[in-house]
Amino acid sequence: MAKILIVGGSLGGLFAANILLQQGHDVTLLEKSVRSLNGRGAGIVTHDSLIDAIREAGIPIDESLGLLIKNRVTLGSDGNSLGGIELQQIVTSWSRIYQLLKANFPEDRYLYSKHVNFIHQDDHEVHLKCDDGSQYYADLLIASDGIRSTVRNQLAPSIQPKYAGYIAWRGVCNEECLSQYTLNTLFNFFGFCLPQGEQMLGYPVAGLGNDLRPGKRSYNFVWYRPACEEAALIELLTDDDGVHYPLGIPPSKVSWKHIHEMRKAASTLLAPQYAEIIEKTATPFLQAIYDVQSEQIVFGRIALMGDAAFVGRPHVGMGVTKAGDEALAIAKHIKRLGATPKALEAYSIERLKRGQEIVARAQYLGRYMQAQGNKGTQDLENLKRNGHTVMAETAVDMNSLFSTGITVPESTS
Repeated sequence: MAKILIVGGSLGGLFAANILLQQGHDVTLLEKSVRSLNGRGAGIVTHDSLIDAIREAGIPIDESLGLLIKNRVTLGSDGNSLGGIELQQIVTSWSRIYQLLKANFPEDRYLYSKHVNFIHQDDHEVHLKCDDGSQYYADLLIASDGIRSTVRNQLAPSIQPKYAGYIAWRGVCNEECLSQYTLNTLFNFFGFCLPQGEQMLGYPVAGLGNDLRPGKRSYNFVWYRPACEEAALIELLTDDDGVHYPLGIPPSKVSWKHIHEMRKAASTLLAPQYAEIIEKTATPFLQAIYDVQSEQIVFGRIALMGDAAFVGRPHVGMGVTKAGDEALAIAKHIKRLGATPKALEAYSIERLKRGQEIVARAQYLGRYMQAQGNKGTQDLENLKRNGHTVMAETAVDMNSLFSTGITVPESTS
């Protein structure tokens, strides 16, 4: 049995902590927040390997995980269908997976208010200190502390998030609020709408309390919109009191002026079904879209995983699945080679290139979206072709692409 520290108590850290605990290791998880992270995030598209990671964490899977969607559709600005494809996927919510993982991990091993300020390692162990004066020693340290990783900043400060040039408006709308028209033509689909240079997508998820009953569910949406880093982004990340949040504005602080402007734009640019969903979403929030591309994810007895290692734009739909895959890989190599630097190096060999491929794939999907705004007025046939491409490539299982070795079409790479 080895002593293993996990820094970061979100989904990636919880996957690693649960799986390693299942293997019999002495695992402690350090989270900087003062309270539970439940309620953060929105919808998640699942893939087979994500289900595998949940099972390896010791959690049984049943129908309560999420909703099965069978079809995708693209809507024109008039609300009519531009085409659809059949693609079955289970969609769930960030909160649902967090609840499952958190409930499965011992409370006394999940420690809050732990801000890491010092890391040192030698040939035998890792030594870590926190702002509250606490100290920890372990055989290995797994850092899954997010896009602004404290651990990564100490080990590789040159690896920083790079702004992609656009933001995403997000939210969930209660099913019971929606008109019959929207329920009939959109609610049960993984839907898209494609204004020039922008993209709206959405799908149904469980309602409050993970309620999956018809009438009690919600619709999760993501609307990608351009925002200049020097001006528009700064304004969007500033609240009604003039406080600027450069690292990301809390949902409760998003300016109502910006929400009003966003809703007005939706009524002009989007299919009326999506305009209705946005209008009836109580608390829409926004996130700036970033890339994180790492050239190194292992440093002796310390490994980066999750968003601390790589961040791919959400188009790829692989953020949580990638974290689960990385947790599985770390655990597999520790089981084979022990809690040693060799195990982490084997993890790096397996996952470094894969993480880079996921980021590249996400960048390709983002460039494709942005390019649609540079082609003048889109005719109906172009809209249909673009819609089919987006439906076929967004948030799909990448295992088939990995097997071909081509994750980005050669003409765009």
